[in-house]
Amino acid sequence: VQLQASGGGLVQAGGSLRLSCAASGRAFSRYAMGWFRQAPGKEREFVATISWSGVSTYYADSVRGRFTISRDGAKKTVYLQAVSLKPEDTAVYYCAAQDLGGGSRYPDDYDYWGQGTQVTVSS
Repeated sequence: VQLQASGGGLVQAGGSLRLSCAASGRAFSRYAMGWFRQAPGKEREFVATISWSGVSTYYADSVRGRFTISRDGAKKTVYLQAVSLKPEDTAVYYCAAQDLGGGSRYPDDYDYWGQGTQVTVSS
């Protein structure tokens, strides 16, 4: 499967963005999906994950209550709605797909990665 992330940009603190990750190739429904982010000089960190069915979601403590992950099977797209953005949310955001998995917070559990989209939050 190939993943294409989009929707990043420059936003002021307190603002919102919706990131999208479009999948192409094999059946989208077999994949659990995740969002990760990487700030300059830091390791890639987990943001959110959603199961293949969309029933189960899980968030990093740093974004819980502000970010929402969702998926649209018909569009083969997973979304990350981010509100109340903070400067510390600034990073390149990556989407990832886990084949026949239930979702995970660990990057090594994912099989495919998108190219990333930059989110910059100004104070």
